[in-house]
Formats: sequence, C-alpha cells, structure tokens
Amino acid sequence: MTQLSLFDAEEFYEFPKNLLEYKKHFLLKEEADQLLQQLLDTAPWEQRTQKMYDRKVLTPRLTAWYGDSKYNESADNNISNTNLWTTELLSLKERIKKEFGYSFNGVLLNLYRDHNDSVAWHRDKESRYGSRPVIASVSLGQTRNFDFRKKDHHQSKYSLPLAHGSLLIMKGDLQEQWEHRIAKSTIPMKPRINLTFRLIHN
Repeated sequence: MTQLSLFDAEEFYEFPKNLLEYKKHFLLKEEADQLLQQLLDTAPWEQRTQKMYDRKVLTPRLTAWYGDSKYNESADNNISNTNLWTTELLSLKERIKKEFGYSFNGVLLNLYRDHNDSVAWHRDKESRYGSRPVIASVSLGQTRNFDFRKKDHHQSKYSLPLAHGSLLIMKGDLQEQWEHRIAKSTIPMKPRINLTFRLIHN
C-alpha cells in the first residue's frame, strides 16, 4: 500500500487538497494527552451491533455520540443515545470552526481499544450528512494507519498515519469517490480515540 503524503514529494502520492486537509500538530501533546485520558475515563462508551449479511454482529470498537440537544434520536446508524456537549468537546468544535471555517452540530467518538479493533471499508454517505459532507477527525492516542482506496478501483490504495493530536478534514467529493478504513493490526496497539465532527441535517 502506498504511503500517503500531503506534502510535495516526488516519492509520495499527494492527495488532492480539495478533498483532504491534514494538520499533524493540531493539538499540543499536553492537550491531547489530557483529552485522551479524560475521554477514556468519562465517555459513555457503547458497543453497538450492526447487520452483516443475514446476522447481527458486535462492532469491533466502542462508540459515543455527542450533539445538540434537538438530536435526541439516533444520529448515526450505530448510535442509540445523544449525549450533550461537554465543555472540552464544545471548545474543540469551536476551535475547528475558527481555524477552518466549518460548522458542526455533532461528534461521533470511536474507541479502538487495541490492535484487534477496526472499522471496515466504507463511505460516510448517509443522507443526513448531505451530498458533499465535511467531516473533521481529531486523533488521540496510538497512531493508526488511515487507509483510502478508490471505490471503483480497489488497486489504488493509500495510507496516512494519523498521529496523536492530529486533525484530518475530509470534504468535497471524497465520500463519493473514495472508501476508507482503520484495519486490524498484527502488531500490539495501545488505545486510540478519534473524534469525527459532523453536520447533521434534519
């Protein structure tokens, strides 16, 4: 799999800037460390089920959803409860808006407990996200590879290591043209949390 770079370097694939933005040191290490531990200790983590073919299976990660109070029903197919914004998550949402200009009204937290946790190839194509959704993902904890592949050309695969405290913004036609995943690993991994800020439409 090709190593992805967002910088000008001939030996790397450069992902189109109209689809992806990446800021490796969005949070200072001290900020990221503190938020990681706080969420590990206090977030109302759930393990949901999802339908796979003709049976239901447990998702190989834990999740928690936070959002505006009016979203008191499921804001995601795998989430059953809406938790009100904490001070820290609200502050982070406003910081992303101030620096990048994107507004969000919810955030899905994913906890990858170790190397066995994962999320399969998918696109964030739910109608409630709109036709060209912007999703801002903050990574905390263990660096994990974020894999991309063309939806109709699976040989075109690229991988971006998402570092502790980094911010990845997916936008434009990315969800239409590309699939992404966090794969299981054969190497032991420490916990990782990613916070995916989203704008949910009624």
